[in-house]
Parts: sequence; C-alpha cells; structure tokens
Amino acid sequence: MKKLLLVTTITALTMTSIITAPTAQAANVAQSVCEYVAADDKRRMRSFLKTNKLKIRNIFSGIQCNGQNLLEFAATKGSVETGSLMISKLPKKTVSANLAVFQNGSQPLIDAANERVSS
Repeated sequence: MKKLLLVTTITALTMTSIITAPTAQAANVAQSVCEYVAADDKRRMRSFLKTNKLKIRNIFSGIQCNGQNLLEFAATKGSVETGSLMISKLPKKTVSANLAVFQNGSQPLIDAANERVSS
C-alpha cells in the first residue's frame, strides 16, 4: 500500500511539474524582437535576447516581420541602432547575402553593412 501511494505521489508531482514548466513561446519572441526593431530600441532588444538566452545569429533565419527578414524590416523602418547591432552580430556571409536589401534603407545601415562585408 505504501509503495502504491509513493508511486502515485511521485507520478502526480512529475506530471504537475511538466505541465507548469515555463516554456519560451516562439510567437512571443518573434513579436517582441519585431517590436524592438520597429521602435529602434537597441537596449531593450539586447536585454530581451540576454534574458531569454538567445543570439541574433541563431534566431535571424526564423523570424519574419511583416513578411521581411529582420535586416530588411530594420531598413524599411529606418531602425539604425538595432539594424547596426544585427549587422555586427550576424556572419559576413548573411550580411552580404542581404546587401541588396539595404539599398532602399538609410545610409548609416548601408555604410555599416558595406564595412562589415569588406572587413
């Protein structure tokens, strides 16, 4: 009887911990990152990424803001600070592949992207 009670208690505790464990929801992460880029809030974006233990280079390919990748979205919104942050953190290959995206964006982003690719 004690074994049955012990097994039942352990199973119940295990199931409760599995159900109530916090999980990172991808939609919320993508929405938050897009909001920070649109607002050009570099400080809050860095803080959010650090808190959630994320890196821009790891999430870049999975996030789309209004159907655009993060660099294109930053260029269309004129988000120089967050765009420059992403350019500095992404691999040169990724930045050079998205170089054409910046041609319609702001000049500081174009300069930062060209500098990153040429260095």
